[in-house]
Amino acid sequence: MAEQLDHWVTGFPPLIAEGAQVLILGSMPGKASLQAQAYYAHPRNAFWPIMATLLDFDPELPYAQRVAALQASGVAVWDVLQSCERPGSLDTAICRHSEQANDFAALFRRYPDIRQVFCNGDKAWQSFRRHVVIPLELHQLPCHRLPSTSPAHASLNFAAKLAAWQPVADALNLKGKV
Repeated sequence: MAEQLDHWVTGFPPLIAEGAQVLILGSMPGKASLQAQAYYAHPRNAFWPIMATLLDFDPELPYAQRVAALQASGVAVWDVLQSCERPGSLDTAICRHSEQANDFAALFRRYPDIRQVFCNGDKAWQSFRRHVVIPLELHQLPCHRLPSTSPAHASLNFAAKLAAWQPVADALNLKGKV
């Protein structure tokens, strides 16, 4: 029983500010992120370099300043899952029967300016589609699947991932640097 509890992980609150227009969803923070208490903390994760390029900020800024840059651009970050059982750090290790989703109905009511959702990888996409019931008034909210920024998703190089993530900048009416 103690071994099972060692594999139980809980995510973070959303990084969101008033006026957020785009919501980017991961599945569940990996071990490096949980240890750092920061989204996308693995040094080889492409999330911060991609967002820095699209939104024109320095990816080497301190975490709080990178978060502020996202929020100033209208980008929010959260995870589909609030908690789950996951031995290890990979999405493929998440025990499906244990998945507990975050409260998206409350989030969408609290932040009505969100107009597009982007899922960072297949697991986030699948979990969102399986667990999240969008309030009736928001049924037209577009949801897009993007390739994972995780270093475990090595089939695409940085340039290909960056190009695939351009719709985030487009949703914000930014040109990006792709």
